Amino acid sequence: MRYEESVIEGRNAVFEAIRSGKTIDKLFVLKGSDDGPIRTIVSKAKKADTVISYVTKEQLDRMSQTGKHQGVIAYTAAYEYAEIEDILEAAKEKGEDPFIILLDGIEDPHNLGAIIRTAHQAGAHGIIIPKRRAAGLTATVAKTSAGAVNYLPVARVTNLSATIEELKKEGLWFVCADMDGELMYNLDLKGPIGLVIGSEGEGVGKLVKEKCDFVAKIPMFGQVDSLNASVAAGILAYEIVRQRMS
Repeated sequence: MRYEESVIEGRNAVFEAIRSGKTIDKLFVLKGSDDGPIRTIVSKAKKADTVISYVTKEQLDRMSQTGKHQGVIAYTAAYEYAEIEDILEAAKEKGEDPFIILLDGIEDPHNLGAIIRTAHQAGAHGIIIPKRRAAGLTATVAKTSAGAVNYLPVARVTNLSATIEELKKEGLWFVCADMDGELMYNLDLKGPIGLVIGSEGEGVGKLVKEKCDFVAKIPMFGQVDSLNASVAAGILAYEIVRQRMS
């Protein structure tokens, strides 16, 4: 189990990490810094489609553990990401229709970890998360998943809408969770399926929601607006399990 999440500081160390092919979750660069070494690091990071944030010296100083960041800090993933093909292959090996959970804007690492844990127990074949505005596979996520991250492939993509379009070509259809939808018990959730869960605050984004074939509503009777994202994921995942077993 790899639960170590590395913070890499300094130009040479960050350059070598990127050059060696390490998965960089996020790269933080001093705003306005444009000398040769920084340009090289940024160029290589862009080729690897790394998420880059330009921040102030004060922000870098706060993030720094060594005090010697030299204008650049990288966070590496605590765990390796899978490819979408790995997820589809996992379903094929089990002789099952693919069951994939896609997360749109889940930024809380505890929620992501809890969803990975539930998805694994519900028999999902993998999880897909976006690269931007979302939690990555940090040490907190790995620990909260209670080890499930060792068994469930997690893929990270640049564009969730485009990924849905590609997976539709593989025969999957998609259902997303939203209060404006059809009661989940009235939907046929069998067959090759992608379940899309959005953040508590924003829900599923408009572009992603438009790509979904169905919108499912979880019955709620309380006075608060919504359920925690990991709880919503669990309820819908197990409705899919119930229908698959019936």
